[in-house]
Amino acid sequence: MTPEQFLEFARVLPEPLLLVSGEGELLATNQPVADMLGLRRQELRGRMLFELVTESSNDIVKYLQACSSSRAMVIGSLTLRMNDGQTLICRSQGAVIQPWSPESSALILLRLENRVLASSNFVLLNEKIDELAKEVQRRKQAEEALWKANQELEIRVEERTTALQETLNELQLTQTQLIQAEKMSSLGQMVAGIAHEINNPVSFIYGNLHHAHKYTQDLLKLVEVYQQAFPNTLPEIQQQVEEIDLDFLIQDITKLFQSMQVGAERIQEIVKSLRNFSRLDEAELKQVNIHEGIDSTLMILEHRLQARHEYPEIKVIKKYSQLPNVTCYPGQLNQVFMNILANAIDALEASALNSQYSEVNTQKTESQKLINNNPQIQIKTELLDEKWIAVRIADNGLGINEQVHSKLFDPFFTTKTVGKGTGLGLYISYQIIVEKHNGQLNCFSVPGKGAEFVIKIPIQSASSHFS
Repeated sequence: MTPEQFLEFARVLPEPLLLVSGEGELLATNQPVADMLGLRRQELRGRMLFELVTESSNDIVKYLQACSSSRAMVIGSLTLRMNDGQTLICRSQGAVIQPWSPESSALILLRLENRVLASSNFVLLNEKIDELAKEVQRRKQAEEALWKANQELEIRVEERTTALQETLNELQLTQTQLIQAEKMSSLGQMVAGIAHEINNPVSFIYGNLHHAHKYTQDLLKLVEVYQQAFPNTLPEIQQQVEEIDLDFLIQDITKLFQSMQVGAERIQEIVKSLRNFSRLDEAELKQVNIHEGIDSTLMILEHRLQARHEYPEIKVIKKYSQLPNVTCYPGQLNQVFMNILANAIDALEASALNSQYSEVNTQKTESQKLINNNPQIQIKTELLDEKWIAVRIADNGLGINEQVHSKLFDPFFTTKTVGKGTGLGLYISYQIIVEKHNGQLNCFSVPGKGAEFVIKIPIQSASSHFS
């Protein structure tokens, strides 16, 4: 796409859009960008992105390199210097539109988003997508009419129609992915905020429990000294001792403090898991303990694992191996664990309902009854060699038939009822594992015998994106 083609395409869109080179040179912008900065569009062309933002050149270079080498949209944050001297924090979404190679620089499309205006802009984007869909339909009808007049023209028209349809599908998929990314980002911020708010009072309570217990023991020792020094107490004192059952109080108060300490420690563990899970919006590569991410996801889903109404308790069997820390995008891996584990729970719940409906069937085998009454999810991690690890998540539910299995990782494909699934969970998980981490994601299933998802990622995942 040339700068002129970019301007032709961007002119109808209300979002601030920039076309930059892989080195950060502004090749073209649309009017919303100029309005946002308080400059004329002509003043922006030829300038460098580093001149317009407060972030360091090194951070900008890393971000542009990530955009250049990723097939997916890369989300970041840019703080713009406006013409009046003020700054404006924008969320940026970058995508490469010309493949990068050593011989040619990448062309990167950056979409800026002021969070205050995000909602109204997103509505306008939906309207433009609807307009594009209608335009595709009109062109298709016109091209079919031309086909009747000329066979050669029909071929060209069909190719053009297919290209436009693919563009529409990509735009619709991008739209849905943006919604999903915003949901996950909001969830991460909410969970992090809750963890922070809970941690402060719990830390205060936990820190003072020791002192409160010590002070109480000191007071009880003082009472014991009084009892030894004055064995014959006044009647009113003896009456109060009997009313409060002093002997029982002395024995029980230690148990109370122990119980409070166990409760406070449990809350601290939950807060730690919430903080681990709230890595959803982290965009940087980090070395992390994979087991912490799995455990935090299980904690978030714990309420769905417990027995309730017609669903029995789902047992989680963890077989963790000794693993090194893995360089990865921890928030995105947590999202994969969430998608696969939630699907496993859905499968086991469906198996439980199916079991209830078929109780009248006397041909049901004892092994089938045992499985339905004992739903399990097994999580196994292993070190494959010095470069690779594997995470295996298996359930003993209904399994997946061959027809569904062939479409498992397709976008918008789902077997769930309307409102329960978007058909993007496994598609996004596949992108995260394969494209972002250079790994492998496979599913193995036999109908009636459950399903197993196998995640394989290198210990130095995704580092090649920045090499």
